Parts: sequence; structure tokens; C-alpha cells
Amino acid sequence: MKKNPQHRIEELRDLIREHDHRYFVLAQPSISDFEYDQLLKELNQFESENPHLITPDSPTQRVGSDLSKEFKPVQHKTQMLSLANIYSEEELVDFDRRVREGLPQGEKVEYVCELKIDGVSVSLRYIDGMLKVAATRGDGAVGDEVTNNVRTIRSVPLSVKRNFLKDLLLDEFEVRGEVYMELETFKKLNEERELNGEKTFANPRNSAAGTLKLQDPQVVAKRPLQIFLYYLFSEKDDLKYQHENLQLLDLLGFRINKNFRLCKNLDEVIEFCREWEAKKDELPYEIDGVVIKVNSLKQQKILGNIAKSPRWAAAYKFKPKQATTLLNNITWQVGRTGSLTPVAELKPIFLAGSTISRATLHNIDEIRRKDIREGDLVVIEKGGDVIPKVVSVDLSKRSENSEEIKLPNTCPACGSKLFKPADEVAVYCDNSLCPEQIKGRILHFASRGAMDIEGLGEALVNLFVDLGFLHDYSDIYSLNQKREKLVNIERLGEKSIDNLLNAIEESKKRSFDKVLFALGIRYVGAGAAKKLAQHFLSIDKLSEATEEEIESIHEIGPSISKSVKRFFSDENNSKLIERLNKAGINFSLEKKETESSKFQGKYFVLTGTLFSMSREEAKEKIEKNGGHVSSSVSRNTHYVIAGENSGSKLDKAQKLDITILTEEQFLELIK
Repeated sequence: MKKNPQHRIEELRDLIREHDHRYFVLAQPSISDFEYDQLLKELNQFESENPHLITPDSPTQRVGSDLSKEFKPVQHKTQMLSLANIYSEEELVDFDRRVREGLPQGEKVEYVCELKIDGVSVSLRYIDGMLKVAATRGDGAVGDEVTNNVRTIRSVPLSVKRNFLKDLLLDEFEVRGEVYMELETFKKLNEERELNGEKTFANPRNSAAGTLKLQDPQVVAKRPLQIFLYYLFSEKDDLKYQHENLQLLDLLGFRINKNFRLCKNLDEVIEFCREWEAKKDELPYEIDGVVIKVNSLKQQKILGNIAKSPRWAAAYKFKPKQATTLLNNITWQVGRTGSLTPVAELKPIFLAGSTISRATLHNIDEIRRKDIREGDLVVIEKGGDVIPKVVSVDLSKRSENSEEIKLPNTCPACGSKLFKPADEVAVYCDNSLCPEQIKGRILHFASRGAMDIEGLGEALVNLFVDLGFLHDYSDIYSLNQKREKLVNIERLGEKSIDNLLNAIEESKKRSFDKVLFALGIRYVGAGAAKKLAQHFLSIDKLSEATEEEIESIHEIGPSISKSVKRFFSDENNSKLIERLNKAGINFSLEKKETESSKFQGKYFVLTGTLFSMSREEAKEKIEKNGGHVSSSVSRNTHYVIAGENSGSKLDKAQKLDITILTEEQFLELIK
């Protein structure tokens, strides 16, 4: 009897999905690889004979063949926050205290402790049970779409168990997790790359991030990435507890890390942190700490967020790994502002997943305080398991001939004179045309938080400056006129240059605040750039503003206003902006539409617990009415909204005679 194609196709898909779940999620395979391959082969055969029956969530569609020319931006429905770090048990006690102070008096608090996987954060959106969009964290508000690459991760379900969805009202939901590479996989990948003469990855996290941004999903599929999911969000379903959400993710077929624990009190949290700090090296993947979350989602909402971090969660970071090695000599690097930074050149040593040969020494005061000298045996560690630094010196092994380190007399890059501001530790090169400063400014301009020009990294910037193709960052936009010369540079070629030129063209779409940050004005970080852009709306208005007008912006002080005025008074900078303007760079911002202007120019501070809304909802209401929200009270503050258990902010507002509103009075104002 001939098999019904549709019936058999559905039967095969269900079987393969079940075996995928058993193998990649549960690590409990129930059939041999040969038997699995036969099922997949049969499904392929049926689908090739009946192409109209192929669906996007079929196991045969997991690895696409289309190359991604670019990674499209994805707006996150709710911000992907980063966690504040905690480095000691004393800080854990402080975190617990802040949580309790932020909640109504007498509320019981439980915590969920989860292992902090050292990987890459991603968000997966499911509609009608099927995976539709996968994106990286990006800047928290907007990430890069990596759907085709995430589909290659065999433990990510292309469709979830639909029998649960109707009862749970999960017709559209989002899950978040951490993509990572297991240690054994990472080791094999680096061995293969070394054999092929390719550059090896520094650590498993670095390799996972690099793999996730490859343009060919077929290459991604050959590098076995893994994932743990830890977050579930739905606008419709009334989810109540993080502990239950983890169990629900497990039921839906997602791969969760089973090493989590519901803790009834802080003592149990501390016990969990101690336990896993001792056991972390037994795991087949890297962890760098424990994530502690308030279990109740209702309490999470009351506590809200501050800046880019939630008040209801924190990351307890394990103590950094240390090693001892020889400090061969100290070199001086010149940054984009001309500041000189001492760097320890070390005898290479393997530490926390990578080989360390250099470490920052910060400044001359730090060198003197620790009495660091060339030829010393030094203890190094990775701060947060990422940035290597010199912790101390083994004085018992010091040579009698060692000498104290002195500041150089001239710039090591260009030979120009150095100067030291009276109120600073740093020393500066006085030559704005110093090649190292030029390279630093261009690198900053092209960096991820600024113009985000993919492919224009340190190696290419150094090469292009040395070859005379780049003299400042405005020259980036005339590289397309030099294409023929660029493609003839050894080891570059047409494809890589065309990709770079496309990325340069794409960068012209960056918003004014990103452009302003990219200009590299001293003291103007990403946050200050955003405030300046939103206030003045154009580069012309900003350049014409007085110091007083700039300082009228909340949390913008004299150091920023003076630096901005100094930047725009420099004729060279004016010419730079003119060239960038001609290239089509965005130097203006459209005014944000508001529901009303009743709070126009008014600054609010929120303190204490609000009951009818979260702090984020209150902030949204203020901004929709033209107002601004700040994290601290000052003389520029117009209103303080005081909820229950208001603390020092309320006291300061009373001393400064600032108008204080109750939650009810605020609700009346926004009617």
C-alpha cells in the first residue's frame, strides 16, 4: 500500500524533532547515527518529490544556502539589559538590602541562581510556535539579525511543542539565552585553524561570537555552537515566576541549564555561589559567575531598571584567575587623545583560556604605587576574565640592577614634546598629527558604538594610515575612489574591499548621536552624545551654543561644555565636519514626537516604590509629555516623584526645596 506523502512527512518530522531533542538537548540518544540519517534521508526524498509540502520548520531546512550580505538591525521589543557586577559576598549583602528597600515593607524575597555562561546573548522570537527572528543583543535596544545562523544550532527548536501553546496563550513569545562553544569543540576548532595557517581564536566566547556573525550558514553549521535559554516573555500570558519560567522553557523543548536553584534567602544564594566557584572547572563549558534574579516577576517590575541594568538582578563574578610571569619591558602607547599609556610586555603565558603577552599598567602613578620595574617577576590576572592586568610584584626575585620606570621625554610615536595637565595623572603628546593619534581617532570613529564600520579594524586602519590612504576619519568616505589601488594590496582582494566599501556606505545611515560620539570629542561619551543630540537636534545648533546653554542640559557639566566649545573652535575640526557633511553623514536628529509638551524642559527624578506602574512606565509617560528623567537630584531638577520607602534622593530634594509629587499627584498631572 502506497504511503500518503503528507502523512509520512509529518510523521518523519515529528520523529526527527524528538530525536534531535533527545540528542542535542537531553544528551540521551535513543537511536544510532545511521538510523537517524536514514530517517532524514527518507524525509529529504519525500520533500524533493513533493516540494509544495516543504515548511520552514522542517528539519531539512535547518541549514540554509543563502549568504547573508548584511546583518539587518532588529529592534528589541523589551531592552536587552546588561547586569551589574558583584565581586564579593559583602556586595551580595548590599544587593539584597537594595532589593528589600525597593519593595513594599515586609515582602518576602526569593532568588533564582543560574550559572553565568560565558557566551553571546541572543533573542529568539516565535510566532504561532515557529522561530521567526533571532537577533544579537547589540546595544540593548537594537541588535543584528542572525536568524539563519541560529537555525543551524541543533538544540534550538525551529518549532515548539504546539500542544502547550493554546493553554498558555503563547501564540507570540520571546526567549533569550546565551550561545556558546564547548571547550572541547573550541580546542578542535583552533587545532584545525592552526593546521590551515589561520589565526586562532582567543577563547570560546570569542569563537562563538565570530561564528555567529559569519555570512555563510553552511560554515556556521560546521562549527557546533550550543545554547542555553533562560528568559521567557509574552505580552499575553500572565507569567509569574522566573523559577517556573525555566521549567516551562524545558517543557516547551528549549535547552535550559539544569544547574539553577530557587533560594529562599541570601544565605542559600551565597552557598550556591561558593559551590559553583569551586566546581566551575568540572564543566565542559566556561562560566564566569552566577546570575542572581528576584524570582517574582511582579517584584521585578516594581524594582525596575537603572540605566542599562535591572535592579532585580546582578552577576556575582568569580575571582579572576592569576598567573606569574616575567615582565620583559615596558612600552608606551599613544591613544586618540594623545594620552600615553604604559604597557607591560610579558613573557607569554596561558591564562583563563588564552595566551597573555601584554597587560595594561594604566599610568605612571600606578607603576610607582606598585613599584613595577622591567625584569620583575609579576602576578597577572584577567579582570572579569577578560582584560589582563599586573596585580603585584615578587620583590624577592628582583634583580639588584633594576631601575625605577621614568616617563619618556618625547612622544614614542612622533618625537613631539609631551605635556602633563596640572589636575591629571595622564601625560599627553602635543602633536595632533601624530600617526598613532590619527589611527586611534579613526579606530574610534569606525568602532561598534560609533559609526560601526564592519571590517575597518586595527590592522586595516594601521595599514591604510601607513600607506597614506587615511589622514583623518573623513578620508574613510573617499576610499571608494581608491578601489583599484586597494584591491591590489596583498591579501585583500576584490571581495574584502567591496565588503568594506559597502559597510562604509551603510555607516552613512547612523543617527546623529552616534555620529557625535564618533567625532571623538573629549569627555563626550555615548550617553553625553545622546543628550546633546536630543537637545540641540543638529550639529550647527550645537556648534553655535554657549557653554551656559550646553550646561543647562541635565547632567552635562563644565568639563563637557568646555571640551565641546574647544572642539568646534578648532579650524581643522570645522573642515573635518564639512567634509563629512559633503559625504552624506547625518548631522541632525528629527524631533521626537510627544503626546503633549506639558513637561517640556522639565527634569524629573523617580525614587521609592510605585504601585500603579513600574519606573519604566513612569519614565515613558514623562517623556511622552516632553519631559526628561534623571537618576540623580540636583538644582536643575524640577520634580521628584516619591513612592513608598523613598530614601536619600527625597532628603536631598527637600533640602534643595524641589517640588515633591506623590504617585497620586503625578497621575493627576498626566491626565
